Amino acid sequence: MSNAKTPLAAAIAALLIGPATGALAQSADTNLLEEVVVTGTAGGTEMRKLDASFAITNVNDEDIKRFSPKSTADLLKTVPGVWAESSGGVAGANVFVRGFPASGDAPFLTVQLEGAPIFPPPTVSFLENTSLFRIDETIERMEGLRGGPQSVQDNGQPGLTTNFLLKRGSEETEGLVKYSTSDYDLQRFDARLSGQLSDGLYYMVGGYVSSSPGIRDAGFNAEEGKQFTVNITKELEQGSVSVYHRVTDDAGVWYLPIALNVPGADASFNQVGTLNRQGSLRYGPDATEKAVDLGEGRGWVGSVSGLNFDLQINETWSLTNALNVTAGDADTLGLVPNGGAVNVGSLLADPNVDSGALVVAPITGAVTGKAVGSDAYLQQLGLWEVRKDIESFTNNLAFTGEFEQSELTLGYYVATTSVDEWWSLGNQKYYLVEQGGERVDGIACNDSSVDSCGWNYDIDATGDARSNALYGAYTYHLNTALSLDVGVRQENHQVEYTVDEGLDGVITKTANYDENKMSYTLGGNYDINEQQGVFARYSLGYKFPYFDDIRDNYGAYSAGEDLIKEVTQFELGYKAVFDSVSAYVTLFSNEVKGDTFVTQPGAPAQVYTNQAYGIELDGRWLHDSGFSLGVNGTFQETEISESPTDNGNEAPRQPGMQLRLTPSYQLNLADNQLLTFYGALSIVGERYADQGNTVTLDGYEKLDVGAIFDAGENLSLQIALDNATDEQALTEGDPRNPSAPNGRYIMPRNLKVSVGYHF
Repeated sequence: MSNAKTPLAAAIAALLIGPATGALAQSADTNLLEEVVVTGTAGGTEMRKLDASFAITNVNDEDIKRFSPKSTADLLKTVPGVWAESSGGVAGANVFVRGFPASGDAPFLTVQLEGAPIFPPPTVSFLENTSLFRIDETIERMEGLRGGPQSVQDNGQPGLTTNFLLKRGSEETEGLVKYSTSDYDLQRFDARLSGQLSDGLYYMVGGYVSSSPGIRDAGFNAEEGKQFTVNITKELEQGSVSVYHRVTDDAGVWYLPIALNVPGADASFNQVGTLNRQGSLRYGPDATEKAVDLGEGRGWVGSVSGLNFDLQINETWSLTNALNVTAGDADTLGLVPNGGAVNVGSLLADPNVDSGALVVAPITGAVTGKAVGSDAYLQQLGLWEVRKDIESFTNNLAFTGEFEQSELTLGYYVATTSVDEWWSLGNQKYYLVEQGGERVDGIACNDSSVDSCGWNYDIDATGDARSNALYGAYTYHLNTALSLDVGVRQENHQVEYTVDEGLDGVITKTANYDENKMSYTLGGNYDINEQQGVFARYSLGYKFPYFDDIRDNYGAYSAGEDLIKEVTQFELGYKAVFDSVSAYVTLFSNEVKGDTFVTQPGAPAQVYTNQAYGIELDGRWLHDSGFSLGVNGTFQETEISESPTDNGNEAPRQPGMQLRLTPSYQLNLADNQLLTFYGALSIVGERYADQGNTVTLDGYEKLDVGAIFDAGENLSLQIALDNATDEQALTEGDPRNPSAPNGRYIMPRNLKVSVGYHF
């Protein structure tokens, strides 16, 4: 696995944080042609990026440092073709790719660590892949592959595959100690150490501890986390073996859509606070009462472990294997809006303003006892609790043969997944709409003897899934410039699932699902010359159902193929690298048949077909003066082509246009010191909040600025100002009730300062 710096990735990551600087910028001209990728290649072998017949983005550790992402999903904004809504906190993002349909979460995203999926289902309710992964100083680089041959390889993801590669030790002992703080009282310490244990045996260990009230201040330490990672590598005469283990305990308050019709409720607003973080809910037929702490928020407590090896068997054949085991708890607790906010004065004047808020006594705060004035606002919020105990095992074994004019890979992929989950959704009560607003007394359904002010959906469920896939890939080089490749995958997917709806001990839904599908891909790459190339690819892939798909579509699950999403894609790309300019342009089109849309858990699903086409731009210009400019753009059109009610509408939540311009300027100072100023202007087009295209979310512009001072070889200082103009823009409306005047803002302006010492 190459540890070379990836200059083009600096341009990509710079879309929000500024292009590469210093030695990294100077190496862009000389190293770009030799940049390698491993994601999407047959057997995970290294390939020059310029030779790849698919669209892939690299983001290295220096780029990640400058980007300073608030979450894993936040970093995905560096990948063209991706729309990431990272406004919900440290976990629970919504990630969309190339116009693929989705109502939320990240159904077409796979997160890999060292080439192995960390959790085979891209999304199960209240859990998408980025929630299980935290970025720290142990990451060497990320590779983001859109479409391409991935529908045939690994877990067969036809959408976006992000592969995170760990740093490795070397003969030299190296380390880092880093402290970060912010204007929202972030306290974070990172550390990393790597070196040699014995001849050919290397180690890397690292991690972090972190605490803060959150960018949206909760009044208590709403975001707390720690992580430790170890990676051991043994170099062999004919290959290498590596073992890694990562333990994470990290969670934060779940930020949800807030009332947009309440004065003062802006991007800094947080409904959760000290007056309401402790609450109670009732569940089951006997209305059993349970105390909960909303301070637990949404996060991940678990481990991700793996074993990788690559062995050269003889001059022709090699063997690679990527194994991963994930186990832990991914829980979600939050206050979820149920309808819009109502003014107390209006409610007292006309009770029909909100038929659920029957006033039976003077309205007072349930904790403070203070009288609630007529100028205040109330909103029905549901106390939701979701507990998930998950386990997964994946293994990808591949034999690759290299011949005079061709390469052949034969592989076997297996994945097992288990989920034990307990939900209690609903539990609505009326709360004051103010920062950390308390529950109120004086509303009939808020009485402690009443279960809730609205619907409840409680389940206890357990499920197991297994996938077995045989795949093959063959590449033939017609000459030194032109190569063609083909890939085929035959997969069997099984799901066993039981659900107790109502928590009364009665199984209401069961499934024993067993289906097979064959995927394939055809691609070609032509090197025009040493600096330019073109590629084309067609692929047919599938997204198999998991537990939620079967539960939400229970009446149709026995039909089997009705729950499988069929994805066809076509890509045509141009790539060029010259002395001071690099450019990657990719045209794409896709169609997803059989996708389902569910407004909220328990609601019936709609089945529809979605089509999209567009263009991705990824470029960079470097100047000898130290100035550089990065350009990253996605322009797409989407259409729901088959639907019970929404034919001709656009896919919800995804903008038709994204453009990021990122200038940077570096100054070489005395005594080997370097000062870099950078900025990023992100321009996002309007999009629709709902499937029916009834709610429009306005486009916006977001400006980020920062500076990095490298005081010699050891000490560095970084200042990053995110959302410098404090843009008040929305990432989503209310996905459960599009007509309600609720929405979730992008993160407000925030300043982060980091000091690092390298040795």
